[in-house]
Amino acid sequence: MASRKRIYDAEFREGAVRIVTETGKPIPEVAEDLGIPPGTLHSWVSRARRNGSPSSDRPAAEPSPGGRLRESERAELERLRAEAREKDKRIRELETERDVCKRFVALWVK
Repeated sequence: MASRKRIYDAEFREGAVRIVTETGKPIPEVAEDLGIPPGTLHSWVSRARRNGSPSSDRPAAEPSPGGRLRESERAELERLRAEAREKDKRIRELETERDVCKRFVALWVK
């Protein structure tokens, strides 16, 4: 017996997930009402909770593949790097002031 794999469009999947999440009905009950296998609906609901969409296999908050950063992440990284450079510069200035004070005290004590 050959089984045919049914393909559901994104709108149907999102609607089915919305029924489960908004009504609170159990997945097997909603699946039976819609005529789809409960395991299929369960995977859509799980994927929607994890990724924000039952159609997407990629997590919504994850950076894009290949290690590339989104514009917002790139701007945040640049801001943090600039902040770190400023703090490093201030630390060097304070260390220099400390060293000068140490030398002054050493000369004054003599």
